[in-house]
Amino acid sequence: MTAVPTAGGVVDSADLGRTYMHEHIFTLTADVQQNFPEEWGDEETRVADAADKLKALAAQGVRTIVDPTVIGLGRYIPRIQRVAERVPELNIVVATGIYTYESVPHFFTHRGPAVGRPEPMVEMFVRDITEGISGTGVRAGMLKCAIDAQGMTAGVERVMRAVAQAHHRTGTPITVHTHPSSRTGLEVKRVLCDEEGVDPGRVVLGHSGDTTDCDHLAELADAGFVLGMDRFGINLETTFEARADTLVEMCRRGYAGSMVLSQDASCYIDWIEPELMALLPQWHYLHIADEVLPYVRERGVTEEQIETMLVGTPRRVFEG
Repeated sequence: MTAVPTAGGVVDSADLGRTYMHEHIFTLTADVQQNFPEEWGDEETRVADAADKLKALAAQGVRTIVDPTVIGLGRYIPRIQRVAERVPELNIVVATGIYTYESVPHFFTHRGPAVGRPEPMVEMFVRDITEGISGTGVRAGMLKCAIDAQGMTAGVERVMRAVAQAHHRTGTPITVHTHPSSRTGLEVKRVLCDEEGVDPGRVVLGHSGDTTDCDHLAELADAGFVLGMDRFGINLETTFEARADTLVEMCRRGYAGSMVLSQDASCYIDWIEPELMALLPQWHYLHIADEVLPYVRERGVTEEQIETMLVGTPRRVFEG
């Protein structure tokens, strides 16, 4: 058993219950929000709306979500604390790290290795994990980095290696935004695991469900990674059936213990014109329980496999 920090305090890993390993609460462009606050609207209304949506999720039996909102995604922990206080029945694990597909943020360009000094990201991530985030007392329980279609750019590699070093110092698990159609999981293996020595069993390869290539997913699972089947409801370039059938096939092949589930949803995301959200009617917190699980049950996924993906494997990621 392992102590897992959350926005509401420390929880024993044995008490995490059903866990969605990749759900945002607010995904925001911080500079825009600070300088054009009319886009955000009323703070109290936003917080109350988030609390209502998360209460509905908790009513489905979900007890924990991991919110991998970090630098580059608008992380603001005081707001998350306010939401968490209104939904005490749901554990919210927050994250530290940097979200970039190419360069590091300009803050880091002329700091650290570029000028012959230690990597400042490592100390920042470790402080978030061991002391708390920006004076809130809320400690991060997950490390986050990203690699997308651009591949292992110098900036992506720098962040990934800093995440690996922070992991070794703290034991905190890692989630990586990946682009499976570009097979970027293999690049994660090379840098994070083969070169930096991170146990792949402590690494969630996010967005693995964006591909239907089950042979490739099996290759990553056989390497020891946890596959994030975590974008249910985002059905613009794929379909509900394609995502769900991939999950069914992976379970049929015996990989339920290598997968975790989520929707990568947000209470509010400013990346998308609000009217366009109508094109994604299934992209919300309740989609898995309402639609995905009934579909996969009908096609042979067992209750034991579902419990493994929602309870056993998330717990193992945190416990190591």
